[in-house]
Amino acid sequence: MIKSLLATSFLIIIGLCAFAQNTFTISGTVRDSRDGLPGASIYLSGYKIATVADNDGKFKLQNLKPGSYDLLVQIVGYLPYSKSVIISDQSVTVDLVLKENVAQLDEVVVRADPNRQKYINQFREFFIGKSPNSLQCKILNPQVLNVDFDITKSTLTVSTTEFLVVENKALGYRLKYMLDHFEYNSRTHIIYYSGHPFFEELKASAAKKKKYIAAREIAYYGSSQHFFRSLYAGKSKEEGFIINKMLKIPNPNRYPEYVINANLEKIKTLPEKTGVRKSAGKIDTALLNFWTKQKEMPITIDRFSRGDVRPDTLVHDYDENLKYLSYTDALIVQYTKEKESLGYSKTGFWIFRPLDVPENQISVANLTSSGVRFYENGGIYDSRSLLYEGYWAYEKVADMVPMDYIPPAKI
Repeated sequence: MIKSLLATSFLIIIGLCAFAQNTFTISGTVRDSRDGLPGASIYLSGYKIATVADNDGKFKLQNLKPGSYDLLVQIVGYLPYSKSVIISDQSVTVDLVLKENVAQLDEVVVRADPNRQKYINQFREFFIGKSPNSLQCKILNPQVLNVDFDITKSTLTVSTTEFLVVENKALGYRLKYMLDHFEYNSRTHIIYYSGHPFFEELKASAAKKKKYIAAREIAYYGSSQHFFRSLYAGKSKEEGFIINKMLKIPNPNRYPEYVINANLEKIKTLPEKTGVRKSAGKIDTALLNFWTKQKEMPITIDRFSRGDVRPDTLVHDYDENLKYLSYTDALIVQYTKEKESLGYSKTGFWIFRPLDVPENQISVANLTSSGVRFYENGGIYDSRSLLYEGYWAYEKVADMVPMDYIPPAKI
């Protein structure tokens, strides 16, 4: 089964609180080591909010509510730049210093890698996704990707020093994505990526825009963003979410760890017997294989718990802008208003369910820390705090909507 520590990676550093009535401004200057940089583009990560620096390199983003934001800066001749900014109870002024994108001679030489296209295809599958929307997505500048596969760790890593541009003709967005990190481990099947997306509307006719609106609504409902928004508002059940537990129980087919270790150590230290080495070798090899396989078996197995979990037992106030979610085992989140598609059932993301459980969209959220903090808009504060399985691991960049997205019915 494929697990994903990525599905909401773009949500990690973005927050927006709607409780406060006052709005504030992020202003400042974009410059290099000497002068201001006129014409620099300044984006708000995860949103459709942007501006351009004036002739002195100065800029201003207004009408922002308290929260944690990420500024993205782009201008030709300089490396892309990002900076985290927190607004609490007053406007913020920042000084953004960019570095020139100077290509060294030895960096210009490109060594042909016969496996590059294979790695690019893997990256596309695990970054863009394999949902129906992914079929209408295209990476417009794959040449900016730096790919590397570490055979000793079975790990594919991808990076870039430029914005990755993704055109999503299913949802009507062009994403400029500042990719911080991408990693896929083919042994553990765990995917992780983090970065900062900026959303631009694709030009479209009225009929096409109507299709975009419908597709965005489908992408949003049932997503992790939708779940955490409803959880923050205390309306997860009304919004169609049922929460259960995935219990971790000892694997009945696996010997205790101390028994396995003791037998492996005993086999490795058995003395060779003259005259019976061949026979003993066969026995030792069989025993070694048996205990090695025992060692490789999972210590625990998952059990789907039928009891509903009350959200108010999981969620607590952290501060005026954040709530805190903490639990043991893992959460099973069912979205009852949409069924799992046939295409999804053929992927490696599906979650085993008892036969009498309806074919609702099911996701599993594993905590990788003591808890997770989240904002009212569904943004996750804690980096790498959740590991997703199921539908939320299946849906990736092809199914993302901006953090300030509001379904038509809610407007």
